[in-house]
Amino acid sequence: RRLTVVKVFSQLLCGFKVAVGPSYLSCSLLQKCDVHKLDDAPATEVVLTREEGLQYYRIMQTMRRMELKADQLYKQKIIRGFCHLYDGQEACAVGIEAGINLTDHLITAYRAHGYTYTRGGTVKEIMAELTGRRGGIAKGKGGSMHMYTKNFYGGNGIVGAQVPLGAGVALACKYQERNELCVCLYGDGAANQGQIFETYNMAALWKLPVIFICENNKYGMGTSVERAAASTDYFKRGDFIPGLRVDGMDVLCVREATRFAADHCRSGKGPILMELQTYRYHGHSMSDPGVSYRTREEIQEVRSKSDPISMLKDRMLSNNMASVEELKEIDVEVRKEIEDAAQFATTDPEPPLDDLCNHIFSNEPPLEVRGTNPWTKLKSVS
Repeated sequence: RRLTVVKVFSQLLCGFKVAVGPSYLSCSLLQKCDVHKLDDAPATEVVLTREEGLQYYRIMQTMRRMELKADQLYKQKIIRGFCHLYDGQEACAVGIEAGINLTDHLITAYRAHGYTYTRGGTVKEIMAELTGRRGGIAKGKGGSMHMYTKNFYGGNGIVGAQVPLGAGVALACKYQERNELCVCLYGDGAANQGQIFETYNMAALWKLPVIFICENNKYGMGTSVERAAASTDYFKRGDFIPGLRVDGMDVLCVREATRFAADHCRSGKGPILMELQTYRYHGHSMSDPGVSYRTREEIQEVRSKSDPISMLKDRMLSNNMASVEELKEIDVEVRKEIEDAAQFATTDPEPPLDDLCNHIFSNEPPLEVRGTNPWTKLKSVS
């Protein structure tokens, strides 16, 4: 009865906006998802509260500004090595987190800064990790690709290798009879990996509570999906596994699809596959200018027509859920947080050599570790 009342209320809400003061509720009509082997589909009429809208906006702006600051620090040679930025794809991470619980589990590839933040890491810890400082989330020893928090099993550097690991986490959830699931993310560039198809098979056989998500940002390194894959219907790649193709630039589309997928997993039906159609503004990594295999005009068109932050901002303003001044105030606060984090990340000391081999094991007595030659001995402390 309660669900019926909520549904009727949502349908009524679609017909009007609150005219006096900020609207605390808005009903949005979403793009319909493409489905594979499913009788039902995620909701296309959804309610967004003012509190949710402001929260999503702040998180996405924080992620965007954090990545732009990382770009700046990399070009100043303060951040070194591998660095893969996530700007343009913020709706994927924020929508996924809005559709699951923090007690659920998540694993992804090396474009991981955004998920480290949504999983509970702080901007200061992430920026310090990027610069290899002691206050980093992995104590300065992981860098851009290897960050971890509770129930987040990190960015993984080997293409596609996180997918079987994620299925293993889902197996643990099922084995221990916890009402939890694992979200397992990979990109279109990894989608042709054999280990992914082996994992599909095991997950389907064992009915594992895992949501496989392909973040299709149109390019695997410098190769477009059309040149890399005979079939670009990534949501159908599971064959015997149900699938969804979702507008990954709309945070509400991602949220509703993730909720739908999570309900599927928790009901004991086994795995489900989602393809999020998204886009990255930067190149594949900081060593890739990103304009040799695509044009600047293409990037600008995506920015102007389907930027995830702009879309949410326009939705909130047009529904009288927030004022321009209110959103600008959030922007100012976010910029200050990023600048403070960058200041910390450039002044915090680097970890000493004595810390190099610590934390090899989680709960073991101290042990000796051989260094770069048999005569160099280092100590590892859990």
